[in-house]
Amino acid sequence: MRSAAARLAAAVGLLLTGVIACAMPRSPAVELAAPANASSYDWQLPPGFPQPSVPADNPMSAAKVELGRRLFYDSRMSETGRFACASCHRQELAFTDGRARAVGATGQFHPRSTMSLANVAYGASFAWADPTLHSLEEQARIPMFNRQPIELGVAGDGSELIARLATDREYPARFADAFPHEAPSQTLTIDNIVRSLAAFERTLISGRSPYDRLLYLDEREALSTEAWRGMRLFFSESLGCFKCHSDFNFSGPTRFVARPEADLAFHNTGLYNLGINGLYPVDNPGLFEHTHEPDDNGRFRAPTLRNIALTAPYMHDGSIATLSEVIDHYAAGGRTVISGPYAGIGSDNPHKSSLITGFSITAQQKRELIAFLDSLTDEAFITDPRFSNPFATDPR
Repeated sequence: MRSAAARLAAAVGLLLTGVIACAMPRSPAVELAAPANASSYDWQLPPGFPQPSVPADNPMSAAKVELGRRLFYDSRMSETGRFACASCHRQELAFTDGRARAVGATGQFHPRSTMSLANVAYGASFAWADPTLHSLEEQARIPMFNRQPIELGVAGDGSELIARLATDREYPARFADAFPHEAPSQTLTIDNIVRSLAAFERTLISGRSPYDRLLYLDEREALSTEAWRGMRLFFSESLGCFKCHSDFNFSGPTRFVARPEADLAFHNTGLYNLGINGLYPVDNPGLFEHTHEPDDNGRFRAPTLRNIALTAPYMHDGSIATLSEVIDHYAAGGRTVISGPYAGIGSDNPHKSSLITGFSITAQQKRELIAFLDSLTDEAFITDPRFSNPFATDPR
């Protein structure tokens, strides 16, 4: 059987003659050999996908993942008792929510849109522009305890949440099963809630789209002729989409067992240009919020393009409604806002990435590019019962 790298070369050779080979997302298949101490957990990975990295203090297990799934869908995780992680991360929308800006448990709007959780296991960083979060365990505490804005709204040290969950007829035993090396009476803790949520989220791996079937299974008919042409455009130097949406996750840097470290990448795409200093709206300054470096104003992570057809509206603040408009934004080298409080010429933003230079594209080419982006939709992922609401068929 040919290696994934060989299959990739063959696929590219069919239509993408002249495209620089390194422009394609690199297949990690050649790095799939796991170290001797790798987890024995059955990941059920898509063909060609590497084993995700897992912290030493939170090994994977089926019991822990199932516990995390229940917690993910349990509305008792919120202050109001009517809101769950899944309220913002809906499976049918590739674990986004379809809103421009997320809404928390108390109805408070957030400054940013909900990011997809597809392949979050491979993230080098988490959230839109936070370089300080290095693991899903760290990230999980943010929506639980954040007060500005309120997300789940867990109060204080979480003791009230623990008390609520302890009344459930199943949770004490499930926590004991998930953490067998701890005293059974002491396993229902905030730390173990966080570990369980992170374990479940690591299983949310999307890699069976038509594009993946072409790349890893040699199913050359998986993409339409229009999508093939769109793929050539995506990986062309003239459009350069791949330069930010790179690697196998179409999201920039990734980490996994054979690649435990990766540099972080954040980009200013010229979405705004306020005042004379190239500012972004005060509630969304991007990386600048953490570094206070002027050049970091408006710099955000490139989100994954996997399942992008399902995750509208787009950009960090949901301010662009359609993929067609997103392409227009990049073709112009930045967005021009004619009037209102956000008026400005984004292409002139002094902090804009040098990768955002603009390009020419015809109406037909835009349709082809969108057809390729549509080919990144993984129908199996959004219907997989492993990721679905356990309470829908198993009432408490």
